[in-house]
Amino acid sequence: MKKKSLIQFTVLTFLIAFVMCGLCLFLGLWGLTLENAGWLWLFIAICAFSPTIASYVVLKKNNEVKSFKEWLWNVFNFKQPVRFYFLVLAFCAVSVIPHIIITGLSEAQSFWMFFIWLPVSLIAGGIEEAGWRYVLQPKLDKEFGLVISSLIVAVIWAVWHIPVLLPQGRIESVSWFGSFLIAILGWTFALGTIYRITKSVFLCVCFHSLLNALGTTFNISEKLFGNIITTILLIIISIATVSIYEKMKLKNV
Repeated sequence: MKKKSLIQFTVLTFLIAFVMCGLCLFLGLWGLTLENAGWLWLFIAICAFSPTIASYVVLKKNNEVKSFKEWLWNVFNFKQPVRFYFLVLAFCAVSVIPHIIITGLSEAQSFWMFFIWLPVSLIAGGIEEAGWRYVLQPKLDKEFGLVISSLIVAVIWAVWHIPVLLPQGRIESVSWFGSFLIAILGWTFALGTIYRITKSVFLCVCFHSLLNALGTTFNISEKLFGNIITTILLIIISIATVSIYEKMKLKNV
């Protein structure tokens, strides 16, 4: 069942994403673009929600959730220990501060814009975690451990962005995408660690949303060197955190 649901989730996620992307590109041949046909954003939205949609469909189909209400509660259960929220904030700090130190800020927005971007980031990014961290990474983590599962999920997550970003003209170059993949690798380790310790999808949603909102507000550069250093730090801290957590669990048994 575990392997079956993994395959179903991945196939359905990419099927939805590439169909929506294909429709946008096909209509583009007829002169319909996001600039002159705003309704095409509906296809982009469905594409972006594909892991979320696939999460509910697959979990319901395989009787891993009984209803939409149960699935929704599992994704947005905010009743978590305060220390877990500090864990999320700590990983956000590691994801953002070194990057700012290395690459600096350019044309940062007012800090108050963060509170506007945060709910936008929840819908336009954080909700993805209903798929990646509710279905994909936890199941792979049980089978292969944090390191291997993070490597697999990072590649899948990065490739999934192609049909989401391509119709928007946001894939600048092969080198840009390579740098993006490196950044995603670090975030995947962080998110995998957060879920391993907290078993909370909502806290993963929080991390993803905070990261997107901070990146947009402060216009954090995605330069290659900054991504490499930040990702190395996230991987080291993630592996160390999980190692310490597992040892503490054994002591308390």
